[in-house]
Amino acid sequence: GSHDSFSYWVDEKSPVGPDQATAIKRLARISLVRKIMKKWSVTQNLTFKEQLEGGIRYFDLRVSSKPGEIGQEIYFIHGLFGIKVWDGLKEMNSFLEQHPKEVIFLDFNHFYAMDDSHHHFLINRIRSAFESKLCCVECVEYVTLLYMWEKKHQVLVFYHHPLYQVYPFLWPGNKMPAPWANTTNVHKLLQFLETTLGERSRYGTFHVSQAILTPRVKTIARHLIRGLKNTLVHRNLPMILNWVKAQKPGVMGVNIITSDFVELVDFAATVIALNNLLLEADESAT
Repeated sequence: GSHDSFSYWVDEKSPVGPDQATAIKRLARISLVRKIMKKWSVTQNLTFKEQLEGGIRYFDLRVSSKPGEIGQEIYFIHGLFGIKVWDGLKEMNSFLEQHPKEVIFLDFNHFYAMDDSHHHFLINRIRSAFESKLCCVECVEYVTLLYMWEKKHQVLVFYHHPLYQVYPFLWPGNKMPAPWANTTNVHKLLQFLETTLGERSRYGTFHVSQAILTPRVKTIARHLIRGLKNTLVHRNLPMILNWVKAQKPGVMGVNIITSDFVELVDFAATVIALNNLLLEADESAT
């Protein structure tokens, strides 16, 4: 999985998003401030298509309307506005059309400046983009690749808003817990990942291990120009990757792992390779 999957492009010319504090919105009237914000808002370099081609199958999505804009268009957002959600969904669908056995998880977990009419607009966009590829809510343990292939389903959508109850193809957010360490310290992050794996539900949910470091205000103040990638990610990714390599998948093990800048190391290949341990376990059992 990728963290803030859509943030490979953000619009530094647009106003700052409603996910930001009032003080930052005032500061961001200065274009230099928006340029600096961009360095800290971007957590991926690859487009959706490139991420899919690189093996990413779980997408972490934050969305917002544009206050003051006529209509109900919804955009991706992380400090600054990204592309229209509709454009991202179409890009993903075109990959799925070409790869009918691939399955993706879309986790809509933060919503800003959206009332019910915005939600219905977005949900209808999701339905229009994927149609019969959408997998309706089911017991998690039943949802194997074989199940998906037989039903010709390719998309599971998690929607962290009460309206999921109205649409059978929206999975509730509590089926995709993603505990967040909220730290700049790689040792604290790895300890958190271990602890939350030990506490994860044995059955009935998926589980996201967010292998990401989060800058504090003082981190940004000290390293304004360097940005997220040069300050936190480059230096710590090797240690994070070593933790990933040491994991085991399956019950009480890792399930979905997310990272920033997924192409900087062999992240996707390393996570995918963990599945071989499941195959080995199956072979030894038989």
